[in-house]
Amino acid sequence: MIKLKNFVFGPFQENTYLLWNDSGEAAVVDPGMMNKEEEKLFLDFLKEKNITLKHVLLTHGHVDHVFGCGFLYDTFQLTPHLHPADAYWVEKLPDTCLMYGLPKTQFPGNFFPISTSEKLKILGTSFQILHVPGHSPGSVAFYDAERKFVISGDALFAGSIGRTDFPGGDYDTLIQSIKSKLFSLPDETLVYSGHGPKTTIGQEKKFNPFFN
Repeated sequence: MIKLKNFVFGPFQENTYLLWNDSGEAAVVDPGMMNKEEEKLFLDFLKEKNITLKHVLLTHGHVDHVFGCGFLYDTFQLTPHLHPADAYWVEKLPDTCLMYGLPKTQFPGNFFPISTSEKLKILGTSFQILHVPGHSPGSVAFYDAERKFVISGDALFAGSIGRTDFPGGDYDTLIQSIKSKLFSLPDETLVYSGHGPKTTIGQEKKFNPFFN
């Protein structure tokens, strides 16, 4: 059984998702903790639940979704998984922090390249990796067909879609990504987005103003 905990971190109110199984093995998706208090909150939860972090997964490389990678590497020596098309963003991380007035942080020196042609087998389950570019070139979503949920990053939100005005973003590409990849999932699929509340694929197909 996979359990999921959502933390909301940083000034961008980014959703960081912690997944773990009955054996106590855990993965974090988009670690966005940006200060000592948020880091402590995350570590205290791991200790409280007696779970061990083994994997760091990134839906894309924007600063609010990767800020905590350095902290997790220093603490657990864990190398993140990232689509290679977003390497630009993690290389520019210190510059992006400066631009937004955030504390300076450094991405770990390398990453495991995510392949969308293979399933990611962790936590005793298998995640399908969906390439959903448009918000960024390397945006991906992690889909668990057995448990009927997808972690969509900043591609799809409840009632909205991700921004496309950052370098590498493209509106038409994002719309096509959502239609062809995310909207092909069953309507009952829960969508855990990078910001804001959860939703379902059926809800967004029916009511999202970008598609109606």
